[in-house]
Amino acid sequence: MTASLVVVAIIANGDYKLTLQSNAQNSPEDYLEAHNTARAKVGVKPLKWDWRLESYAYLHLSQKTEHCIPIQSDGPYGENTVSGVKATEAFRKLTGAQAVGVWVAQKQYYDEKSNSCIGGYCRHYMQVVWRDTTHIGCARVQCEVGAYMVSCNYNPPGNLLNQRPY
Repeated sequence: MTASLVVVAIIANGDYKLTLQSNAQNSPEDYLEAHNTARAKVGVKPLKWDWRLESYAYLHLSQKTEHCIPIQSDGPYGENTVSGVKATEAFRKLTGAQAVGVWVAQKQYYDEKSNSCIGGYCRHYMQVVWRDTTHIGCARVQCEVGAYMVSCNYNPPGNLLNQRPY
């Protein structure tokens, strides 16, 4: 059984809320649990969900569905994006929880002593656990090639030069 993506936009007082309904492991609670578990391990306060950040993530991703290439939005928020397009068949159906797991797995490359990435990329992990970030919003879209992309936006953004994530 394949779950479909349903988008509902609610417009009131100039604000809008985008609700994404999909299969398991893609709810706001799933994204928050995956992020907040990693944050708790380093003593950082939990994140809260922000529907505007979710909308921002969705609108950005929805413009990239043709080739499924995760390109940064260059917007005002911190951002982590991942695509399952060049992955195994199982990973092509990338869930939100799996995406956060990919970013958290980069912890192995973060060297606390030097505050740098050693032996691999770790900046996605650093954004997940950035101490000053308080809110998150994430979205998941299916690309035309059948794979999925996931993006999370963070406010305030992290990964500031010469600062430690926690």
